[in-house]
Amino acid sequence: MLSKKTKYGLQALLILAREYGQGPLLIADLAERERIPRKFLEFILLQLKNAGVLQSRKGKGGGYSLAKPPTEISVGRIVRTLDGPLAPVPCVSVMAYEKCQECRDEKTCAIRLVMKDVRDAIADILDHTSLQDMLNRSADELKKLDGIVDFQI
Repeated sequence: MLSKKTKYGLQALLILAREYGQGPLLIADLAERERIPRKFLEFILLQLKNAGVLQSRKGKGGGYSLAKPPTEISVGRIVRTLDGPLAPVPCVSVMAYEKCQECRDEKTCAIRLVMKDVRDAIADILDHTSLQDMLNRSADELKKLDGIVDFQI
């Protein structure tokens, strides 16, 4: 399950992706537009800046912007930055592997084998989905809804 921190981070990043190339946005504006507590958003954006996802500029005309185009920032990177490893259990984690205390034989453990598949599937989707993909998908759904509304009229 995504943490509130990651969900808020994605919300803010999607605004920055939508407005990519138009200059930085202030934390206050992002917080207000997405109804995110400002102090919490400051913490989130600082983490993303430290991870190289965002860049910031101080002073007049300052704020946060994406460090790369939205097509080059994967959702997997964001989730790992804010929530840590994607693995549902530590024994299948790529980044934070830990041997399970309960496991007798890791190679044949049915739980581990299924959870590895889960981790791989989640990683595949998130690592191959960019912020731009998310924006495109949302726009496509909006077009479908508009078509339904137009058809019903």
